[in-house]
Amino acid sequence: MTGGRHNRGVIDAEAMLAGARRPLVLGIGGGGDVVGALATAEACRLYHGAEPTLGGVAWERRVIDPHPGPRALDEIEGGEQLAPGVLSAGAETRVRESGVRFAEAGMAEVLGERTVLVDVLGGPAAVAAGLEEVARRLGSDLLVFVDVGGDVLAHGDEPGLASPLCDAVMLAAAAALEGRGLPMLGAIFGLGCDGELTVAEVVERLAEVAGAGGLAGARGLTAPVVSRLEDAIAVIPTEASAQAVRCFRGEQGETTIRAGRRVVELSPLGALTVYFGAAAAVASAARLARAVDGAASLEEANDRLKALGIKTELDYERAALDR
Repeated sequence: MTGGRHNRGVIDAEAMLAGARRPLVLGIGGGGDVVGALATAEACRLYHGAEPTLGGVAWERRVIDPHPGPRALDEIEGGEQLAPGVLSAGAETRVRESGVRFAEAGMAEVLGERTVLVDVLGGPAAVAAGLEEVARRLGSDLLVFVDVGGDVLAHGDEPGLASPLCDAVMLAAAAALEGRGLPMLGAIFGLGCDGELTVAEVVERLAEVAGAGGLAGARGLTAPVVSRLEDAIAVIPTEASAQAVRCFRGEQGETTIRAGRRVVELSPLGALTVYFGAAAAVASAARLARAVDGAASLEEANDRLKALGIKTELDYERAALDR
């Protein structure tokens, strides 16, 4: 994929979300991103009568899972394979060796229904192939890939950037699925709420996507959706998604997460989900997704980002293990 204007036509998130009967909504950054994805899924359920399926990536943050990197399917117990690289997860789904429970298992407990768990080790093409099969199997009429914070649109030189790899692989997969004709939206929940890109940086990146014809709309949190998010936050460890709820409640100014290592700017913008076209994002702001497009594995994707001088969450987790 190359830079420049994206000319696939207008992408109308409102119409797509309102019309979807069985959307598949995925948190794409691992860990608690599935809670951010719940905001879109719950709004579809409450306001449009949809029956959404939620899911995310089999990569818990190191504070939860002591082993570096994402989990392969053969490391997971309590799941049912839906397609190569994709599991159906219940409340009991966990890492076989450590017993660590996935955030998606917590979400299954909250919702009383199974969720989807994606293995990213095979790289963007493998992820896209698995999710295309799952979408067909589930009858999904819309896929929404949700990042909490906005680092999915990072250039790579932002001072606070800390976890670009998983987002990049998943957005590259999203663009591939969009290219195959699947109804697809990228999304950012809680602008700046992960403490990586600042709110101003996220807004600048979204402007680039808009310039490429890819800005699709935005929705704010509502009280019923926030109530559901709070149910999930009580069960699933997540700091970033919880900041969006604070923004909805009217809190403003700077706060910290990650034991004080990350600064978050609370504002009403944190209570928004902004939607965009995946291919337009990859063709414009999302330079890191563009860099990993075509990588045959997560390791190759990581090597491509390292070649650009970018340290990833996989590098940080491995370095922490060596200390």
